[in-house]
Amino acid sequence: MDFGHADESHFRERVQAELRSVPVVAELARLRTSGEREPDERDLYRLLGERGLLGVDWPRRYGGQGRTAAHAAVAVEEMMRAGVPDTLFVNGIQTVGKLVLLVGTEEQKQRVLPELAVGRRFASVLYTEPEVGSDLSALTTRAVAVDGGYRIDGVKIFNLKSGITDFGLCVARTSLEGSRYEGLTLFLVDLHAPGVHVESLDTMADEQFHRVELDGVRVPATAVVGEVGDGWAILAEALPLERTGFDFALRAERWFEAGCRDLAMRDGADPGPAADWLADVGRHGAATRAAALLAWRCAGSADRGRLDELRTSTAKWYASEQAAAAARWALTRHGMDAPDELAESLDSAYREAPGLTLAGGTSEMMLQTISGFLFAGEPAGLAAPEVD
Repeated sequence: MDFGHADESHFRERVQAELRSVPVVAELARLRTSGEREPDERDLYRLLGERGLLGVDWPRRYGGQGRTAAHAAVAVEEMMRAGVPDTLFVNGIQTVGKLVLLVGTEEQKQRVLPELAVGRRFASVLYTEPEVGSDLSALTTRAVAVDGGYRIDGVKIFNLKSGITDFGLCVARTSLEGSRYEGLTLFLVDLHAPGVHVESLDTMADEQFHRVELDGVRVPATAVVGEVGDGWAILAEALPLERTGFDFALRAERWFEAGCRDLAMRDGADPGPAADWLADVGRHGAATRAAALLAWRCAGSADRGRLDELRTSTAKWYASEQAAAAARWALTRHGMDAPDELAESLDSAYREAPGLTLAGGTSEMMLQTISGFLFAGEPAGLAAPEVD
């Protein structure tokens, strides 16, 4: 990946200026000092959408900026460095929005994408079910054809932000024939529709999971994303879209920097602890930089027109593992003696860290994917969404 192109540098400066604007700074401060466990971030995202920082690499006709994947990566980096919570972006823009852009109908693109790009509507992901975990081929949610559309019944769990999002990308079984990988279909489900029941589930992290029950929820035929029955193939193709590793690499960066605060050793008279401390800085600093480079390599492959599942799986695995390691190291290094604000941040990081190696595909699944490609040969990659 080449860095430092003038256009990208100028765009980075523009993004930084937008994030320093008075309304954005004020909203970031409100979220930071709200005292709520999980404050509502939608007003902040509306401000970001107004400034063109969400659908950066989407075509202009769908509300985007028509820029490259590298420009989008720049925007993500700067937003997270400024303290923007990223879940609404990862789920709504990077996952749901990109998938609609990739396989959605023209009507869906015109209806859904501009609303996401300006922060007027928000989306979440409805994949996982109780007793299913990462094995989506075992899901039991049913979508039965009825006049004009489908009736969906089932339960989705471990969803983030479903309490404040407007619609969800839901995978359901439309046929019981064939293997368990057949007969799966993707739907855009209105989360305000009759029959949708959302409840919060406590987690160790600051963000709560949600349980979404779909009780006879009616959706029109136009809610189908892609072809009926092609859900498994679409999901397999779309996974690289959400596994760039940027969100995990940026967490690793933030938590590494937190661990490096107050570089003076408390027991500096003893060269042993000081030497160990410097060795830790070197190890975690190098690993954090490597995670960022792997993520940037994914952005480079997207700009060349291919989304490489080997590279995205590698980036997701490595960056999530390093983010978790950086969180543990930072909290261990500072212990309970950190200033209050730093202690709160490290405590939050430590509680969030275990889930990073599970979200978006477990580390074990990523390693299995990587090993499969290495034994089978270099994958050709997936065609990236169009940009104009």
